[in-house]
Amino acid sequence: MNRQKLVLSVLLALFAVSLVFSFLRTPRQKTVSTLKYAPGAVTPKTATSGQKGFYDKKVRLDLLDRSTGQFSGFRKNIFQPLFQEKRIVHAGPRARTAKPGPLPVPSKAIPPPQPSPVQRDMAQFTFLGFLKKDNRKTIFLTSNNEISLVKKGDRIAGKYEVVNISDEMIAIRSLENNGEIIIPLIENRPLQVAGQ
Repeated sequence: MNRQKLVLSVLLALFAVSLVFSFLRTPRQKTVSTLKYAPGAVTPKTATSGQKGFYDKKVRLDLLDRSTGQFSGFRKNIFQPLFQEKRIVHAGPRARTAKPGPLPVPSKAIPPPQPSPVQRDMAQFTFLGFLKKDNRKTIFLTSNNEISLVKKGDRIAGKYEVVNISDEMIAIRSLENNGEIIIPLIENRPLQVAGQ
């Protein structure tokens, strides 16, 4: 119990010291014997240095009428060092790095590969989602602003029969050549044949 009283008395002493210190440090209102200006009299306005500079500034509209020269184009490609590749030149047992230079331009452009008929047919459909009821999945496909419900055994585009449906993919079989095709299901994306 004595220890608690000791701690309490120390805390009370600190509180009393802080009260005295805060009382002594509070600002006091000062008084003067005579006023510089009489009460109610108008004081003369003097412009400070900041106000003088404010009134001296003018808007120069003549600068807006100047015609600016046209852009003549860039002179240096500042991004060129980022896109240069180093080429390895083999000279004997050690390989050295050649100075980067412009890459050779192929003489003939290779046309992009044409999509297969299956890719063209499936790209017309966009996967919206699926419904699972009684362990049977139904997927929702849209094409030309029409929504189609597709289940296992149904036909898509009249040429493909649905063989299997899972959460991640749909397997279809071409009625023309009996080949099975797997298509990943990604919401709100056109159907794309896997691996092509």
